[in-house]
Amino acid sequence: MTAGETARGLLELTRPVNALAASVLTFIGAFVAGGVVEAPIAVATAVGATGLAVGAGNAINDYFDREIDRVNQPDRAIPRGAVSPRGALAFSLVLFAGAVVLAVTLPTLAIAIASVNLLALVAYTELFKGLPGLGNALVAYLVGSTFLFGAAAIGPAGEKAPAAVLFVLAGVATLTREIIKDVEDIEGDREEGLNTLPIAVGERRALGIAAVLLVMAVVASPVPFLTGDFGVAYLVMVAPADAIMLVAAYRSFGNPTLGQSRLKYGMFLAALAFIVGRAALELPGSG
Repeated sequence: MTAGETARGLLELTRPVNALAASVLTFIGAFVAGGVVEAPIAVATAVGATGLAVGAGNAINDYFDREIDRVNQPDRAIPRGAVSPRGALAFSLVLFAGAVVLAVTLPTLAIAIASVNLLALVAYTELFKGLPGLGNALVAYLVGSTFLFGAAAIGPAGEKAPAAVLFVLAGVATLTREIIKDVEDIEGDREEGLNTLPIAVGERRALGIAAVLLVMAVVASPVPFLTGDFGVAYLVMVAPADAIMLVAAYRSFGNPTLGQSRLKYGMFLAALAFIVGRAALELPGSG
């Protein structure tokens, strides 16, 4: 392998799109808490720490998952030989170190969230991934907590309630998607001896659980409007997001790959609804 191919492999380990997406979610958490203008340096620090931590978590996940990936994802960096397992592990540690350096400059609550998340990222594959539902729940927490981390980064002055609601809704939607992804990966997981939820209870029952969870999240999505945190603009944006996610859950019964992909789009649109809801509050004449 050339140096260029190795560099490309290292970048692939981080899942740059996912790392960027998580960083954006942290920014959204800070934005809906009203802290982007008030504490721009803290927000930028939190965004950077999130990107590094997620990249590190993805890299170490590939390190632990390298045998499973030989079946499910043979084109990934380690199975195809672009990066050695030892190189992937070292790279993940460097990224983790960078995330820690940034996180320790933030307020105490943000440091606490970052500490829990870093431990969870390391423990996920080795301890939780193969346990029915628990690994899915941990991933759901990690995704949702990016919003809490962004809100916590700006200190006590921020409005935490909208970010807390977003944490819950995003967590439930992510849990749904993770269950559908386990249905998609059931062949390789079974060969590796993992006991994921679809393996433990059956594919259709797992998809049914995922659909029920998503319906619960959709039903709860108007809460920021009902509590007065956001206005009608939020409802206008969140309604199509809810529709996309519900259709995605339905489609997953016939095509889990398509279902989990479409669900991701709905989740990002729902996050956008929170941005619109917050931005509308800043307009002249609003509340």
